[in-house]
Amino acid sequence: MPKDHSIESVLVIGSGPIVIGQACEFDYSGTQACRVLRAEGIRVILINSNPATIMTDPEFADATYVEPITPEIIEQIILKERPTAILATLGGQTALNAAMQLYERGSLERLGVRLIGADIPAIKRGEDRKTFKEIVAKIGGSSAKSIICHTMDECIAGAAILSYPVVVRPSFTMGGLGSGIAYNQKELELIAGAGLRHSPTTEVLLEESIIGWKEFELEVMRDHKDNVVIVCSIENIDPMGVHTGDSITVAPALTLTDVEYQKLRNLSIEIIREVGVATGGCNIQFAVNPADGRIIVIEMNPRVSRSSALASKATGFPIAKIATKLAIGYTLDEIQNDITKSTPASFEPTLDYVVVKVPRFAFEKFPEADTKLTTTMKSVGEAMAIGRSFPEALQKALRSVEKKGSSFHWNTGGVTKDYLLSAMAIPTEHRLQQIQLGLFMGASIEEVFEATKVDPWFLAQIIGINEIAQEIQSHSEIPDELLRIAKSNGFSDLQIADLTNQSPESIAASRSRINLHPVYKTVDTCAAEFEAHTPYYYSSYDLESEVLKRNRPAVVILGSGPNRIGQGVEFDYSCVHAAFALKSAGYETIMINCNPETVSTDYDTSDRLYFEPLTLEDVLEVIRAEEAAGPIVGVIAQLGGQTPLGLARGLQDAGIKILGTSPDAIDLAEDRGKFGEILRVNSLDAPEFGMADTFDEAVKIATRISYPVLVRPSFVLGGRGMEIVYDDDSLAEFILKATEITPNHPVLIDKFLDDAIEIDVDALYDGEELYLAGVMEHIEEAGVHSGDSACVLPSFSISTKLRDEIRVATEKLARGIGVRGLINIQFAVAKNASAEEKLYVLEANPRASRTVPFVSKATGNPLAKCAALISTGVAISELRQSGLLPKIGDGVAKGISVKEAVLPWNRFRRLDGTGVDSVLGPEMRSTGEVMGIANTFGEAYSKSQSASFGALPKSGAVFLSLSERDKASALEPSRTLSNLGFKLFTTQGTHDFLSSGGVESELVRKHSQGRGTNGELTAVDLIREGVVGLVINTPLGRGTRQDGWMIRTAAIQRGVPCITTIAGFKAAVAGISDLQDRSFDIASLQEWLSVIE
Repeated sequence: MPKDHSIESVLVIGSGPIVIGQACEFDYSGTQACRVLRAEGIRVILINSNPATIMTDPEFADATYVEPITPEIIEQIILKERPTAILATLGGQTALNAAMQLYERGSLERLGVRLIGADIPAIKRGEDRKTFKEIVAKIGGSSAKSIICHTMDECIAGAAILSYPVVVRPSFTMGGLGSGIAYNQKELELIAGAGLRHSPTTEVLLEESIIGWKEFELEVMRDHKDNVVIVCSIENIDPMGVHTGDSITVAPALTLTDVEYQKLRNLSIEIIREVGVATGGCNIQFAVNPADGRIIVIEMNPRVSRSSALASKATGFPIAKIATKLAIGYTLDEIQNDITKSTPASFEPTLDYVVVKVPRFAFEKFPEADTKLTTTMKSVGEAMAIGRSFPEALQKALRSVEKKGSSFHWNTGGVTKDYLLSAMAIPTEHRLQQIQLGLFMGASIEEVFEATKVDPWFLAQIIGINEIAQEIQSHSEIPDELLRIAKSNGFSDLQIADLTNQSPESIAASRSRINLHPVYKTVDTCAAEFEAHTPYYYSSYDLESEVLKRNRPAVVILGSGPNRIGQGVEFDYSCVHAAFALKSAGYETIMINCNPETVSTDYDTSDRLYFEPLTLEDVLEVIRAEEAAGPIVGVIAQLGGQTPLGLARGLQDAGIKILGTSPDAIDLAEDRGKFGEILRVNSLDAPEFGMADTFDEAVKIATRISYPVLVRPSFVLGGRGMEIVYDDDSLAEFILKATEITPNHPVLIDKFLDDAIEIDVDALYDGEELYLAGVMEHIEEAGVHSGDSACVLPSFSISTKLRDEIRVATEKLARGIGVRGLINIQFAVAKNASAEEKLYVLEANPRASRTVPFVSKATGNPLAKCAALISTGVAISELRQSGLLPKIGDGVAKGISVKEAVLPWNRFRRLDGTGVDSVLGPEMRSTGEVMGIANTFGEAYSKSQSASFGALPKSGAVFLSLSERDKASALEPSRTLSNLGFKLFTTQGTHDFLSSGGVESELVRKHSQGRGTNGELTAVDLIREGVVGLVINTPLGRGTRQDGWMIRTAAIQRGVPCITTIAGFKAAVAGISDLQDRSFDIASLQEWLSVIE
């Protein structure tokens, strides 16, 4: 039992949707918290709006509320569930801000509930810039010279005192949102303006520039008896000026002297004590001047942070798990280390290896965006690798990112040393590769240091890598000893093959000839001082392997690698469920993944964890080691998204059994010719399409099927590179781009179905029986990527006849493709000439989809667990008998569930500082999702909007600006808004149309017309000045019109919900109508799933 016996139930506040700056590392920490509390016999109540995470599965809490994380809803939950305490330090900035709001509203005192982990005074001392600065001074530390500002005038005056450049840091934001470096007043107005808006306390700190200094972080833990441990030190390779989440980082810190490290350690311990974080973890950031060693304390997070997940995976010390135990009264010396089973958590971890984290970016999704890295975080994911040396860990981490150009190469064509020196001076995602190539082309360490301020030690290590590459290039046949040296420095077979003009297969054969294979070492938290009992492995070209022998048959699960847009936490969710299900079925489970943020890379999710890059070479080596350790049943590649699917064919060719749907079946669904034949044989319709290898072929196809057409490269995920094209010129531009995305693959061209309803189906098939898990209807019309469209389950405009037709079509496709497990199919329903509904098949994906967690939660049936079991030969009939699926029939949604996408528009700016456009299209851009569940569509949709940072107004004013083709459809929802008492503001064309339909609105000037002679506001002014609470702006077809773009950008900057489709407008009106006179009803997922239909 917990030491504090008064804690009987705890409300855990989650972090909400995955956003840049707050990703699935908080799913990992929250899941650990729920597991610890329940193991201690404490009742767990959870609020989190994110359906894609493991922690919101009903099995992890006693009452799971998938609701918007707002103080009003948390109060309702407290009144209903009466928790003893609230744990808000494991849900990122979202949870911490929610706790602060509850305190400020007097809710904690009024409702008799207390915070554990960190109390309000500690949160304030850590988060409030001025108070924290005073604490640093009190303990004898230094802060950067700074000035607290609450208005733009104060910012301008402060910058004059500090002198440019100045760093802008808003209070209480996450991932550096709203921060930046201003070099002049114009930039200050832009950055500080955003910072003041994003800070919930309208407060920014202006700071003297320490750009170019070295940056370090320490992860610290403290218990209520004042025991303190430093879990991990982390060093940023990029100097100050780049957000730590966007920097390549290394653990432990490698360039600190012992004296410097001890100073940082002592400062950290004094800070955590003075701030008063009595139980739990915190992250403290420092800057060190490379010229004189001066140390400045930058900031602290009085909570488990983004870096905590990295530190946990790097050391094997589970920070979130231990923070939870500390919060309920345990002390560090009372908590056993899971890995050694013989040391307590008060032993500081010691590393005898090096860990490197590399961020992954998605600038290709936002072509207008400025790609310069600043103090505002922009990366969407990260990969981590472990090695016995820095070069080995670095090269493994770079290839783990799975992005063209991320690994070091030595092709100097088209670049000069001078060009690279000038390019690397501006921090971008390619900076390290520019440094490596620049050094290879003769740039000196001094020149590169002058351009980048990257520490000379790291530059010397990169020179060492280049020298090995040069040595390899000088041999036509690589000597055995040089091959050994290259492999122990992290070179992949592919890199060596490029340097020697051979194939990767021939390099692999050379290695096999001399028996050169990696061995696997254990992450043990104690530099091998104590025996490790947890099989958590990393590869190294060392001498002794530590892989344990086993007797039980094992299944290898391939994870999804670093998060990216299009392949996020939803796929990790499916991999984790597979591990749980197969463990229960008696198999040993082996996880291979390289993402430090996720639950799948927790050392106790699977029986064995390999923290390795997901490349064919690295995966084959793990399987080789595991085949020597015991029997392997096969590999599951259909749950982790496109990454493992891309490896399936190579693994099968190497003689490894792929469980579930075969690579041949996967190729059948991807190959349009073969897939077209399946459709023809089964009498199913698809939009007319063609495949083109050249521009001339593409024009012929487009002419035959008529514009507009939907064009995309083959073999991509997340609508990568997908566009709706209206003419030959646009088609030519697209063909050029598509060949860069997937060279040597044809371009797919489909007839674009305008005004069609899109349907998403998830189903299971075992070769005999189909289980239709869910038929979702997209709220946005066809043309918006399914990952970015809101969708509803059950579908609301599908007739029973059409639903039956969808089921028959799904079964035909699953059988024709040869699916064993999950399949996701996208259909479109379009009216034909006789106004009848006609069903078209858009695409079929014989794998786990991103909607699997959503459908599983809406229906109460764990689809990923079922898919994993089907892949090992279990029939759907057996799953029905075991209770994993309903005894009879298909999936039935409990209540009405709406999934809404969360988009990162506020993170990206154009080069001129203005925002990127927020129009939705066929290329996916969302980073995460939320779920609303209710008895009516209107309430469910409204909840989804509140949870995705766009709460719908219940009264006030709305601005409408509609394209010509949308006006007729918008008349009735506009009339409803007017009848509900909203004031409508419209631009000229919309005003005239509504007026002719008998709907009154007030005419406003377009932005391009400027303000009127009497100071009349423009549409953009209305939004910027907070006059309207909702913006409806449907763009005019292809391309960005200046006025529309300015309207949408102003809405994002002001935090006003902005809807860009008519279907979204109608849904919003339904939501407003439903809730105008009442608040949300709440129910836990367990209550919803207990409803008998």
